[in-house]
Amino acid sequence: MRKPISIAAAIVLAAACTAHAQQPGGTGGIRYKWVDDKGLPHFSDSLTAEAMKFGYDLVNDQGMVVQHVPRQLTPEERAAQQKLAAQQAAAQRAAEAQRRAEEQMLVAYPDEAAFQRAQQDQLDTIDQQINTTRINLRSQEKTLTDLLTRAGDLERAKQPVPKFLNDRIAEQRNIVAGQRNALEREQAARAAAEQQAAAQLKRYRELKAAQQPPA
Repeated sequence: MRKPISIAAAIVLAAACTAHAQQPGGTGGIRYKWVDDKGLPHFSDSLTAEAMKFGYDLVNDQGMVVQHVPRQLTPEERAAQQKLAAQQAAAQRAAEAQRRAEEQMLVAYPDEAAFQRAQQDQLDTIDQQINTTRINLRSQEKTLTDLLTRAGDLERAKQPVPKFLNDRIAEQRNIVAGQRNALEREQAARAAAEQQAAAQLKRYRELKAAQQPPA
C-alpha cells in the first residue's frame, strides 16, 4: 500500500502537470522516475515515499524530464542549511556595515594627516586613563603600606593587632589588587588599540589609493 504524498509534494506535482499540459502536444501524462541508493532506476505512475526519499524526475509521456524534485532533507540537514544561511547573512551584514564605516571614514578624514591626528587623540585618551590608574594605584599602595606598618609596630611591641586593623588591611589588599588588574587591562587595551590603529591606517591608505584615477 503506497503512502499518501505530502501537501508540498502534491503542490509541486500539480504545478508540473499543469506546466506540461500547457506544452504543445502535451497530454498531461506524468510518470515518476528516481534512482535508489544502489543506483537502480525506478518508474511509477504515482508518487511514492521512496521517490520522495531519493528525489525524482517528472517524466512526460514522451519520456522527457519536465521537472526535477530534489530529495527531502533530513532534520539535521535542514538545521545545517539554516545555520549556513544565517552565517552567510551575518557575513553579508558585517561586510555592508564595514563598507558604510569606511565610506564615513573617508568623508570624515579627507587626508591622512587628519586621520592620524584622530587616531593619536584616541591613544592619548587611553594614556590619560592609564596615568590616572597608576596614580590611584600608588595612592592605594601607600595606604596599604601605612596599615601594614601600624600592624608591624603593634606586633613588635608585643601587642595584639586589632580585628578592625586586620580587616582594613585585607580590604586594602583587595583594593590594590583591583587597581593592578585594572592597570593591566588598560595597558593591554592600549596595545590592542595601537595595533588596530596601524591596521586602520593601512586600510585608509588602500582606500585613498583606490580613489586615485589610473595613471
